[in-house]
Amino acid sequence: MSLQKRVMEEMKIAMKARDTVALESLRAIKSALLMAATETGSGVGLTEEDEVKLVQKLVKQRKDSAAIYGEQGRADLADPELAQAAIIEKFLPEQLTEEEIEKVVVQTIDAVGASGMKDMGKVMGLVSQELAGQADGKTISNIVKRKLS
Repeated sequence: MSLQKRVMEEMKIAMKARDTVALESLRAIKSALLMAATETGSGVGLTEEDEVKLVQKLVKQRKDSAAIYGEQGRADLADPELAQAAIIEKFLPEQLTEEEIEKVVVQTIDAVGASGMKDMGKVMGLVSQELAGQADGKTISNIVKRKLS
């Protein structure tokens, strides 16, 4: 089932349950999908990879906002953002653990022959491509830095 159909099904459930947080989150996904589809103008639609990137972007936006609100002591604004992020994350593929990400990073470093921080871009590009949608870029970056330094 496509992401758009899954979102629509979840929206129906949220409407029936009168779950405003879920409904707001699902409407954000639907809106972003429509915007991205009309942006391309090709009429072909979005690939699954594009959909995953879009959902990751929405989750990151919510988490970043929650972090900013948390720093300012505004838990009343941070909590709804985190709740929305949790709902939106349900539409992402299964996320890998740090140990699983580390294994892929080590394999990539060995395959590329990376020896230091100068090779970080090369390693990051390959690992990010391989783990698209399964791992957060920040987590990958931290692990690559740790392994290369």
